[in-house]
Amino acid sequence: MGYVLTENDTILSDTIQLPEIIIERHKMSDEDKKQFQLLQKRVYVTYPYARVAAERLTSLNRGMGKFTNKRDKKRYFKIVEDYLSNEFEARLKKLSKKQGQILVKLIDRQTGTTTYDLIKNLKSGWKAFLSNTTASMFDIDLKLKYQPFEVNEDYLIETILVRGFESGRLRKQEAAQPIDYDKLSDSWSEKANK
Repeated sequence: MGYVLTENDTILSDTIQLPEIIIERHKMSDEDKKQFQLLQKRVYVTYPYARVAAERLTSLNRGMGKFTNKRDKKRYFKIVEDYLSNEFEARLKKLSKKQGQILVKLIDRQTGTTTYDLIKNLKSGWKAFLSNTTASMFDIDLKLKYQPFEVNEDYLIETILVRGFESGRLRKQEAAQPIDYDKLSDSWSEKANK
């Protein structure tokens, strides 16, 4: 090969000393693990709906921007609403109560607006009130915000999403208000240490 190694060669005598790294693993109880896996399953079921909601809302706003008068906007919205209703209503009705609660949070994460405010802005305050009242019968609050820095369940949801994006199980779509996961993890680590 044209190479001759001698005892004076630096490759043979130099070593690199790396600092010792201690990896802490928090053991989860069997019940906690079961609850986390259940939450993970619910997030995997509901996230695609939230992602599609954000995409459709963006295209709806783009389409509404093309119209100048209210009548045309209202007609366009009705067409889109009927299409979405036909496409998703049957599947959304099959979601469990807990999946519905998670979906409301994920819609806020993806759109930056609560489900209640979306209905209020797109339809009317009265429709939003009726929708929220109906949802409350199923223990779902349409005004619920996604707050991963304050609410533990939201932090766990964000953890599941990040893992799902990294593994390729979920198709990534940036949140309306991007979340720095490293800061989020550090924040929760500090809370756990207190």
